[in-house]
Amino acid sequence: MCVCEHIPSIALETRLVLVLHRREFKKTTNTGVLAARALTNSDIAIWGDSDAPLADDALLPPGHHGVVLTPSEDAIPLDAAAALALPRPVALVVPDGTWRQALKMPRRIPALAALPRVTLPAGPLTRYHLREETHAHGLATFEAIARALGALEGPEVQARLEALFDRYVDATLRTRGRERPDEAPAR
Repeated sequence: MCVCEHIPSIALETRLVLVLHRREFKKTTNTGVLAARALTNSDIAIWGDSDAPLADDALLPPGHHGVVLTPSEDAIPLDAAAALALPRPVALVVPDGTWRQALKMPRRIPALAALPRVTLPAGPLTRYHLREETHAHGLATFEAIARALGALEGPEVQARLEALFDRYVDATLRTRGRERPDEAPAR
């Protein structure tokens, strides 16, 4: 049931910087780390660990123009037109944790506070059926990364990532003796 052999190695101009809340790091249902494993140009930074504080200079690679993916009200919708207007290369910084944790990170981490914010335009509902979604249009971190990279790098990148995501969700559901709700046979 492991998806490890199916993880692609995708090289992009955009650099993913996943800022992972320390409590999220050990969760087996975390999807941000899976996305980072598929993207060769990615980094993972742990936030909230008092024994290893997050260094601001570790978040933005030299020469990259950072944007924070967050559903804040001051964020610009990241569609193809907005993506074209961004200076290149882009460092897509993605806070990863619970909704509450992820919303606090861009304000509490000095290196993120000054970065422009982008958000995803409305789209299909989540296909993540491993955790209960508390927000109507909430997405798993992996889905949000795939959609953002779809705008920044093109639809084929998004499609490759979403295929891995679907495989991961299906395999995990099978280990739990369940099926994806939208694929359950009619009774």
